[in-house]
Amino acid sequence: MRIVPRQDRGALVLAVTGDLDIDNVDPLSAALERAAPDGAAPVVVDLSDVSFADSTTVNVLLTGQTLLGPRLRLAAPSPFMERLIGMLGLDTVLPVFPTVAEALDPPLPD
Repeated sequence: MRIVPRQDRGALVLAVTGDLDIDNVDPLSAALERAAPDGAAPVVVDLSDVSFADSTTVNVLLTGQTLLGPRLRLAAPSPFMERLIGMLGLDTVLPVFPTVAEALDPPLPD
């Protein structure tokens, strides 16, 4: 698992790659915790290259939502993550966007 942080349009984007499980999810948890006191900027977790995630990962994302509130946005879920998010109904608690660009500039509600 690898996390590459970058700034984009004032937001923190965390590009996550590989398998996320109980043995290696701590860096993602730490990155979300570090972002919490940084103000009102969005924190986008790019899931496009995540090939596997377990329940520990789900817990980290939910804890991140508690820390960051609506600032936390999931983006570009890989096919595996898309199935996991849909199966668990995470998209009812966390905002999920089809692309990082849309997570950075979400469309205005109709």
